[in-house]
Amino acid sequence: MVLIIFVALAVGLWREIGTEQTAPTAPETPTARDHRDADTPEALREPRAKADLPPCPADTGQPGPPALRGITLDCAGDGTPVDLAPALAGRPVVLNLWAYWCGPCADELPAMAEYQRRMGSSVTVVTVHQDENETAGLLRLAELGVRLPMLQDGRRRVAAALKVPNVMPATVVLRADGSVAEILPRPFTDADDIAAAVNPSIGVPG
Repeated sequence: MVLIIFVALAVGLWREIGTEQTAPTAPETPTARDHRDADTPEALREPRAKADLPPCPADTGQPGPPALRGITLDCAGDGTPVDLAPALAGRPVVLNLWAYWCGPCADELPAMAEYQRRMGSSVTVVTVHQDENETAGLLRLAELGVRLPMLQDGRRRVAAALKVPNVMPATVVLRADGSVAEILPRPFTDADDIAAAVNPSIGVPG
């Protein structure tokens, strides 16, 4: 009888251990958010008006960069959701990852704006604000006089998807077919510097 009880307990313990080892692990709840609670549409109305940003790229109907499929972010200029992969498809794109509190980012953003002005429609520059304080991001662009599309990405999903080093500013260059041409985790000083680093990788004349 004692032997039977001992065997039964051993089998039960073995099954419990096996269950613990094979049970799926629940995903961790992210602590970061894309927006602060304070950044309501009403609260963002004045910062958006001050920044006066151009629209974010629209859905092209093409699949776009595979790593960005399924990621939707708000366009800071007007709050509309942007499905990134199809919105960034069909054209060379420069993604500039930054945050309002980053000094080198503030130094670089006017150069990005000048680079966009020079390149016209041949390249699209989109800024990606990597802090949940959307109001501060909008006001920083307004202060700098930089009018580039801004995606609000407080959870830094773009950087994670594209495996960008954890530094700011960082620039990701996407070819028209959606493939990553360059990841440049460093600041740029002027538009010439940007063109020299970006244009050869996407076949665009400087």
